Amino acid sequence: MTDLEKMTAGELYWGFNPVFVPALERGQDYCHRYNLLPPSEKAARNNLLKEFFKKLGNQVIVNPPMHIDLGNLEVGDHTIINFNFVALDEALVSIGEHCFIGPNCSIYTVTHSLCYQDRDLGLMTALPVSIEDHCWLCGNVTVLPGVTIGKGSVIGAGSLVTKDIPAGVLAYGNPCRVIRPITENDREFLEGINKPTELV
Repeated sequence: MTDLEKMTAGELYWGFNPVFVPALERGQDYCHRYNLLPPSEKAARNNLLKEFFKKLGNQVIVNPPMHIDLGNLEVGDHTIINFNFVALDEALVSIGEHCFIGPNCSIYTVTHSLCYQDRDLGLMTALPVSIEDHCWLCGNVTVLPGVTIGKGSVIGAGSLVTKDIPAGVLAYGNPCRVIRPITENDREFLEGINKPTELV
């Protein structure tokens, strides 16, 4: 297997292989171009994301600056990614529909060897990260390789997510842990209660 095939398969690979340089430079170029576009140029920004990302849903907002390695991202409809988003996306990063990704959030799929003798050689692995539909990652959340965050869950600000989080829960901490389920008691607008005009 080539190092690219090993990276895609989640196996140990040589990350210093020059074959990766063009793809990393391409990613840096896309991010640089995107980050320099004025906010008013919405169509140009959207077209650039469509070119760069593996999949881009409808009505996705990404507030610059963003810093992404390869563009190996799939983002669903109506998702908002706030300022200073970082994705080391050597493996696939999947973000579902109607997700809120707060400012200064980072998603890492790549990890290096613990032993410096191997790390100095550039040996590493990459594991996919999945953020399912309707999730909210509050500000300064870091998600580590191989993690899945289940549908509708909320990750509190400043959390370090080291393992899978089930659907429909509030979780936070360092390391992140489940605090409690999210229930109907958490609804802001229940049936029979007047909603703000813009939500009617």
